[in-house]
Amino acid sequence: MPTDISPTARALRTIEILQTRPGVTADELAASLGVTERAARRYVGILREAGIPVESARGPYGGYRLGRGTRLPPVVFTEAEALNLVMAVLDGPSAAAEVVGSALGKVIRALPESVGRQAAALREHASAAPDRHSARPDPATTSALVSAIASRRRVLITYRSEPGNEWEAEVDPWAVVARHGRWYLLCRSHRADAIRTYRVDRVHTVQQTAHRFEPPDGLDPVAALEENLGTGWEFPTRVVFDAPLAEVAPCIRPPMGRLESSGDGCVLVGSTSNPAMYAQEWLAQVPFAFRVDGGPELRAAVATLAARFAAALAGERSNAGPTTTPLPL
Repeated sequence: MPTDISPTARALRTIEILQTRPGVTADELAASLGVTERAARRYVGILREAGIPVESARGPYGGYRLGRGTRLPPVVFTEAEALNLVMAVLDGPSAAAEVVGSALGKVIRALPESVGRQAAALREHASAAPDRHSARPDPATTSALVSAIASRRRVLITYRSEPGNEWEAEVDPWAVVARHGRWYLLCRSHRADAIRTYRVDRVHTVQQTAHRFEPPDGLDPVAALEENLGTGWEFPTRVVFDAPLAEVAPCIRPPMGRLESSGDGCVLVGSTSNPAMYAQEWLAQVPFAFRVDGGPELRAAVATLAARFAAALAGERSNAGPTTTPLPL
């Protein structure tokens, strides 16, 4: 903890530690506050003088704890925490801006003036451009999925893909992962008998069942999501590169699929729900020669992109027809 923290800030930090770690010892409290044990005991004394009951017990299981029935403000922020909270809200998706903004206003008004002044100024005078690729899901849907994850209950979901195809799937929900402004459900689909990643904003209904499940041992939700983002989508993809795998690999994003060695080059096998995005925003960024060896939809998307660039070089208007900016997975 920085040495220039004021005594008031340390007293507030002491309250926070006692709330979250009842039974904390004097030396543990001192280490958390960055002071001597004697000074830590002095902060406990300051709280008692302010009318906050702090109980202490001796012995191997002793320590400090707040007295039973103590009523304290639900949250105590430092100025740095308050500023970071405002920045996180400004930097987040704007789909729920009105609701989040209202909640943030209540938080700022509840802060002590010395802490909340800078947070209020930052909120008033700073702005953020919305991320056009972000997609905030329905909070009720997210809550239903999280509840099923916590209770380890299988769910029946209704899902609608980007092209508008809708289906039901019975899944074991392992985790909800927020990635680059989008929320994903990592699960095992009994319909596909495989690991699947579904966009939570495209899940329309969630029905919890009586069936229980156990998630895989040692599951790393973020790593598993990255590994499986490129599988299970409508349109298969297969791209062959003439360069060695070690050179191509740093340019391949996990959602593009699985990269494997093949002779002197390598092959990328995956799937996508948006071939145009796959061609324009992913393949076009890879600085190696390649050919699309599979997936008629991806071949068509690459051909359309190539025609547009060829027409641009020739100074002609492309006859490929109007295009729209695709959204990433």
